[in-house]
Amino acid sequence: QVLLVESGGGSVQAGGSLRLSCAASGRRFTRDTLGWYRQAPGKQRELVATISSSYITNYEDSVKGRFTISRGNARNTVDLQMNSLKPEDTAVYYCNVKVWPSMTNLWGQGTQVTVSP
Repeated sequence: QVLLVESGGGSVQAGGSLRLSCAASGRRFTRDTLGWYRQAPGKQRELVATISSSYITNYEDSVKGRFTISRGNARNTVDLQMNSLKPEDTAVYYCNVKVWPSMTNLWGQGTQVTVSP
């Protein structure tokens, strides 16, 4: 059974930084696209960033230049470094794996990020 476990969420003031980490077990993700999504209260879940198996990255416009996604295939992890955080970044952040080749989505349990003004 595949298990994704996120860590690193918390509360920070605007302008601060947090680093989220997602560790996977039960599968090697070498060929999968990994990503982070977020869901704020009353809103739909939205893409934050993805990184492909060839390390091509994609970011939602509002986080470009502030967030950096990275993957560690040896450790089966995907991280999200978040700098210059804003109150509008407040949300539950979810780790995502798009399983190759089926593109089945796997999700972590989510970790809360709260940014105060």
